[in-house]
Amino acid sequence: MIETPQKRITNERRLTVIVFSLFFSWLLAFPFEGRLLYALADYYNISARSFVFGTMASHFTGLFVCGFFVRNIQTAKKLMIFSIAFCIAVSGVFLCPPSFLWTVALLSAAFLVGGCLAAWGFYFKGCTHKDERIKTMADGLIFSNLLMILLNIVSIHISPHIGLGFSMLILAAAFLFALRLPKEEVTETPPSNQGEIYVSKAGPLTFLCLFIVVISINSGLMYQVQGPAFAHLEWLTSWYWAVPYIAALFIMRNLPRKTNRAYILYVAIAMIGLSFIAFLALDRLWASYLVVNTLMLGACGVYDLFWWSILGEMLELDKNPAKIMGIGLSANVLGVLLGGLIGNAITSTDGQSQNPTLLALGVVCVTLVMLPPLHQRLSSLLKSHIFLTSIIAMPSRKQTNLLYELTLSEKFTEREREIATLLISGKTYRVIAAELYVSENTIKTHIKNIYAKAGVQSRTELMNLLLNIQTPSKQNTKPL
Repeated sequence: MIETPQKRITNERRLTVIVFSLFFSWLLAFPFEGRLLYALADYYNISARSFVFGTMASHFTGLFVCGFFVRNIQTAKKLMIFSIAFCIAVSGVFLCPPSFLWTVALLSAAFLVGGCLAAWGFYFKGCTHKDERIKTMADGLIFSNLLMILLNIVSIHISPHIGLGFSMLILAAAFLFALRLPKEEVTETPPSNQGEIYVSKAGPLTFLCLFIVVISINSGLMYQVQGPAFAHLEWLTSWYWAVPYIAALFIMRNLPRKTNRAYILYVAIAMIGLSFIAFLALDRLWASYLVVNTLMLGACGVYDLFWWSILGEMLELDKNPAKIMGIGLSANVLGVLLGGLIGNAITSTDGQSQNPTLLALGVVCVTLVMLPPLHQRLSSLLKSHIFLTSIIAMPSRKQTNLLYELTLSEKFTEREREIATLLISGKTYRVIAAELYVSENTIKTHIKNIYAKAGVQSRTELMNLLLNIQTPSKQNTKPL
């Protein structure tokens, strides 16, 4: 049976999500503040905190430097396969009693898995259409967190060593699926004036990273302040911890495209503030934990998908997606690390829970101040996203009128008008091809002709042209 281009893209997207979900679940459950690491430390009566901060710093370094030496998808695949195999090998060290090898294994594995995560950016870009990356990211985060919950339950309620063995099996599965990853991109990069974009992206990316650092400080505070306070509720925290996060991701993933997500971002900020206020005001019983954790992790799900999806948009703006992914994700790790260090310092010196709460509320205020300028800077760079939203938000009759004026003046064929209508509605080449029962290559040929007749080079410029068309009474049109 011959595999169609549409089916190939779908299969490669699924493979990309599977590989990410498997190795990212290991990262969440083990080196990155994971419950598996804490369960192993408790088994040997040692403190996991002695490993945590160094491991996070190593993970930050791996993320940040990866894009500077991984420059193509072939190298990215080799690094991912090697990193996963190395993590399987060093996981075996933890089957033995604690020694200096634990520290070496954690630091080296965290560094390499950081590089693996950044290198995955090539597949995030190359195996998913731009318009579907938010779904790819949501799927990856949802499935990885479900696996993490399963690893937590096994490690805490059965045996940390059985949990460790289970995590090694997950990595082995990731390794096998990674071997099947393609050696080239399977989606088409849309045409754009990339020379100009490369110069202009640094400012918005820097501001986005600063925003990610600030918002992630609350996650670090949560790990070091809220988490330990409810540690006695292990029967609940072992599985409910990530449930609100997964629920928020699922809701955000399935929101209608026309939904204005800006309001949800402000609601999520309020949820973070309320979480720390509730932590300060309530007791340490299970009902209080449900309130505090639901508010905090629900907000984290909203914001994580927000900045992950923005990074997904930015992958089009650089020849090396590993660099964009690595720098953006390293900002997240840096924020968590800073929040953890601050929370640990405050709680170890005076033990007063209101101090980290007040700090968290201060971070919330800073985040509120940063959101409007962040939106402005991203809007100036990601014009396709902004104009697409503007066009889609128009009533269908107005869309039709604008397109009719343009197609009259440019002598579009009937088929070209039909395809242009679907194009400005936000649909991908693959979806348009499926609706019209033609191949994706045929659609690409028609769209190339549409761009040529309209005098544009991309969907962005086409929508910009539509937005600037005069009303019918003021527009002179040519007959067909």
